[in-house]
Amino acid sequence: MTISQKRAAVILAAGKSTRMKSSRSKVLHHVGGRSMLAWVADLARSVGAEKIIAVVGEMNADVRAEAEQLGLEIAVQEPQLGTADAVLAAKDALSGFEGNVIVLCADAPLIREETVAASFKALEAGADVVAVGFVPDDPGSYGRLIVENGELLKIVEAKEASPAELAVDFCNSGMLAAQCTHMFNALAKVTNNNSKGEYYLTDVIEITRGLGKKAVAVQASADEVLGVNSRTDLALAEQAFQQRMRALMMDNGVTLRDPESIYFAWDTYIEPDADIGANVVFGVGVHVETGAVIHPFCHIEGAHVGPNTQIGPFARLRPGANLAEGSKAGNFVEIKQSDIGKGSKISHLSYIGDSKIGENVNVGAGTITCNYDGYRKHQTIIGDGAFIGTHSSIIAPVTIGAGAYLATGGVITKDVPEDALALGRAPQTNKEGWAKRYRTAQEKRQKEKRQKNKKDK
Repeated sequence: MTISQKRAAVILAAGKSTRMKSSRSKVLHHVGGRSMLAWVADLARSVGAEKIIAVVGEMNADVRAEAEQLGLEIAVQEPQLGTADAVLAAKDALSGFEGNVIVLCADAPLIREETVAASFKALEAGADVVAVGFVPDDPGSYGRLIVENGELLKIVEAKEASPAELAVDFCNSGMLAAQCTHMFNALAKVTNNNSKGEYYLTDVIEITRGLGKKAVAVQASADEVLGVNSRTDLALAEQAFQQRMRALMMDNGVTLRDPESIYFAWDTYIEPDADIGANVVFGVGVHVETGAVIHPFCHIEGAHVGPNTQIGPFARLRPGANLAEGSKAGNFVEIKQSDIGKGSKISHLSYIGDSKIGENVNVGAGTITCNYDGYRKHQTIIGDGAFIGTHSSIIAPVTIGAGAYLATGGVITKDVPEDALALGRAPQTNKEGWAKRYRTAQEKRQKEKRQKNKKDK
């Protein structure tokens, strides 16, 4: 990325979040598996912003804590007197900065990098202020961008707009960029002489024009400027993110058998020629390699799925699951914090946790690695080519040697040498005639009970 001038970002995150009806500030709610604030912070970094300031309110302790965790600088807006006032709160943090600054909204997580880059490039090409607009299906209460001959004349709030201005469908997204010094000089001239008695950031456009400077607009798509103020808005943002990811996956050569039923996280990485069945959910931290087949109804999070693997149906891969080439985790298999070697197969109804399984191991149905003693986790190690019989319970910590066999139904508590057969079940004892005697005794007891009840009546 070629950047001719320094870049900074101010992220507005001081909202009170009342419509979310949540104990958590709205910008910390997740879209695609991460907070909206994290989305916008990452966006600012992706376009080369060297200073990123989060503007928070005094009551937003949770927002401040996450912003600091994300490595952002903090500015406090209190009282909250409008968007221009919010940006002014960041003035001290940007003292001495000579470059361009963009104002981003922490509750609009889906802005594309290309849109922000286009705003900075417009400044670098000679504009003094750049506003980001979009065309919604229903302009409604959005502020209108009034453009003439390629220049932005003003942004009019809907409540302040004339009928002719309300007929304009090019609307304000809330994002605005300008040269830093000019931004704060213009903000100093903003008044609250409007129906809400607030200081509007949008007034910077007319102030800029009045100084004989140039204002322009760049256009974003409607889906990327979705602002989240309620649970309904959050669901709409999630839908928009999922649709974007589905299209991206298919464009990159991934087969989605039923796109609308497949859900992704923000960092899901799937290589070309992977095949994803219906009703699959990817949590954060998943990498799926070429040739992998994910059958329907699987949940995968924090896992690495190697090339030409088979997963599911109805499998769950939890964080730390790492499946090598050609391995299999079949139906109703759960794996966490375990390495599964090349060609190894766990075909059905098994739990594998805190384990290292070598190559070409066969794990029979109903196998459990008993990894937790109530206080600590313990590891199971299974060598190459071992055969784990059906319904084996492996009590960790334990090592199963390469080529070893575990007999069906065993409870394995000790290490098994290479190429050995482990019999971990009690010897079978048959008691001749026991079942007949038991039935006779029970039938006699029931008969006596019936007779007693009849007599009592």
